[in-house]
Amino acid sequence: MAKVQLNRATKRKHNIIGYLFLAPWLIGFLVFTAFPFFYTIYISFHSVTVTGLGIEYKFVDLINYINALFRDTYAWGTVTFPQTILELIMNLIIFVPTVTIISLILALLLNQNIKGRGILRTIYFLPVVILSGPVMSQFMNAGASNVEGVDHVFVYRIIWNYSPDLAEALDILFNNFSLVLWFTGIPIVLYINGLQKINRQLYEAAQIDGATSWQALWKITIPIIKPIALIVAIFTIVQIGTSPLNPTQWIIDTVMANRTTGQGKAAAYVWIYSLVMLGAIGLAVLLLRDRSKDEVFVDIRSKQDIRIARIIRRTKIKRLLNPKTFKQTFKELREEKKLKKQREKEALLGADKEEG
Repeated sequence: MAKVQLNRATKRKHNIIGYLFLAPWLIGFLVFTAFPFFYTIYISFHSVTVTGLGIEYKFVDLINYINALFRDTYAWGTVTFPQTILELIMNLIIFVPTVTIISLILALLLNQNIKGRGILRTIYFLPVVILSGPVMSQFMNAGASNVEGVDHVFVYRIIWNYSPDLAEALDILFNNFSLVLWFTGIPIVLYINGLQKINRQLYEAAQIDGATSWQALWKITIPIIKPIALIVAIFTIVQIGTSPLNPTQWIIDTVMANRTTGQGKAAAYVWIYSLVMLGAIGLAVLLLRDRSKDEVFVDIRSKQDIRIARIIRRTKIKRLLNPKTFKQTFKELREEKKLKKQREKEALLGADKEEG
């Protein structure tokens, strides 16, 4: 009885120590995340006025959201908040797939066994280190991100005659080409990390099976790297949402500067913007999530083992169907079966000895 009470006291003491270690993070979460989250929801339905006596709140229902979507005009003359949201959506549609695909291609090239690949990796990652924060803002203001003369290219004019929307998307892409290279720095590192974890036996088995490099890419590399592609897509969405490509932040700051009703309107703007970003992330998850039912809770290494087993099984079946390799393959299968039975017997004997 005394032992049980001692164990309970020790357990209680350990729990208290655990809560003490957790307390700083929990307090930080409540103060800096949970409270601002619910506070912005609250003030988005209010007109907030800052006076000498304090902050006054007046409930206005959905007026802030209606003004944000249909009435208010801010920033550059006639540019409205909905127009900047549409511009943000356009940038997400153009840049997220582009960055995801280009960074994968560059990662595949940099993962090859070539001389000086460490230097090349450093060169591709340097823009992330150099062009950050205020440096990037000055870089954009100077117009250094533009590729001049795109609208005068003959091919561009042909595309414009065929599809003005496609030509406009290409114009946006080339006018911000250096930004694309800047965005690819961290995704390349993520992809290379994932590519180096792929079991090389998969490619060897596929090569024995007669698969080409293109088939190995689509049947082995892409399925295994898909979870990392999802991380890259989400990272790029967040990066674009906080980059100079996002004009909505400027409008939110402009509205926030209004001391009479700015905070309530700015909160409504923030929530509309946040819903757009969450929608983009949700779409990325739907498009890039792993749809296999039998491998949902299996880690990457287990998936690799499953694929290796399937490829080896197909190779054995092909060899059995071939008259030239039938006898040799049949002997190998019989030997494998004998070894398997022998291992099972040894395992049973070992279990009996342990029980004895």
